[in-house]
Amino acid sequence: MLTTGGFFFRKGYDIFRLNLRDHGGSHHLNEGLFNSSLIEETHRAVQNIAESKGNAPFFIVGFSLGGNFAMRIALRHRRYPIRNLRHVFAISPVLDPRKATNAMDRGFFVYRAYFLKKWKRSLLRKQSLFPHRYNFNDLMKCKTLMEITDRILPRYSNYQTAQEYFQTYTLTGRRFSELSVPLLVLTAADDPMIPAEDFLKLEGNHQLRVQVERHGGHCGFLYNYRLQAWFGDLIYRTLLQYG
Repeated sequence: MLTTGGFFFRKGYDIFRLNLRDHGGSHHLNEGLFNSSLIEETHRAVQNIAESKGNAPFFIVGFSLGGNFAMRIALRHRRYPIRNLRHVFAISPVLDPRKATNAMDRGFFVYRAYFLKKWKRSLLRKQSLFPHRYNFNDLMKCKTLMEITDRILPRYSNYQTAQEYFQTYTLTGRRFSELSVPLLVLTAADDPMIPAEDFLKLEGNHQLRVQVERHGGHCGFLYNYRLQAWFGDLIYRTLLQYG
């Protein structure tokens, strides 16, 4: 995300990095907890950003879970338009959160350890800011992401089960035939967390383009040993069409 932002900043684009609730040190700004069903507030934030830029062409790029949000925003654009939105890009987006969570829990231990540490650190930060509302001490003993999900939902959300919650942002099985803005989805067959076959089943109109690469991992797509990704050039070539 930072690399891509830097790439387009050097190309002369204005960059706005949108932190979802409880991301990027924003824990103190809202007493409520983040969850991935919060598409309305995210969409409204994107609308506000676009409005602030007047008549400039507007583009959205999302990675992983952010890619899932980007795809949902693209789906909502017909009913809730975003000013001058020209194109949406989703890189390694989560399509089926249950599958992704299970893959992280059962796959390479480094992925599980990374996301567990990151999530627990975020929860403790939230607890320290709002101790009257949250107590996550017992969750610090959880060994998997699914275990935290199963415990936290009934206590601090409107969802009683993980299945009910995951369904709010599952994109498999949804039809993209009503897309009113171009959407490019880029993923890799060797992504360790998101099955590529789910992307091949996406149905949409001419606005949907799905590109499945043999290699790329999860948000990788590197072309040299300096860890430089090639999808920046792919996006840039698309943006040039809009002047």
